[in-house]
Amino acid sequence: MRIKILAVGRAAGTPEAALVSEYLKRLPWQADIREIEVKGRLKAAERGRRENDLLIKAIPSDARLVVLDEGGNRLTSAEFAKTIDRWRQQAINTLAFMIGGADGLNETVKMRADAVISLSDMTLPHLMARAVLAEQIYRAYTILENHPYHRA
Repeated sequence: MRIKILAVGRAAGTPEAALVSEYLKRLPWQADIREIEVKGRLKAAERGRRENDLLIKAIPSDARLVVLDEGGNRLTSAEFAKTIDRWRQQAINTLAFMIGGADGLNETVKMRADAVISLSDMTLPHLMARAVLAEQIYRAYTILENHPYHRA
């Protein structure tokens, strides 16, 4: 299985980027993050449109798309692990997780998604959302492998 995190903005050199890197390294699956960035002074609507376009173009053709959105389904860690396991059993080769920018993702992107999930009822900074997502993907792996990390 391959994991792709598609996210708006650059995180290089931040503590959050180090956390994401650490959790993705622990996975036996191929996992990485692809950051997109729209430069220049643009109105919010235009910036959001361009970000959404770039994110859509970054989706691997064979991927199951999971969009992170505050209005998405709320899953426990165990439910998240079961969902990943179900896709794995369906021979889904790639899971692409998408995190939008400050203005979120448009309805076209959400409708294209195979799943829309929320990480929390609380608002998370975008860089922290990446770290929480990476940790939850690793936690899902440990749940599926009956590794003690989940119970620690």
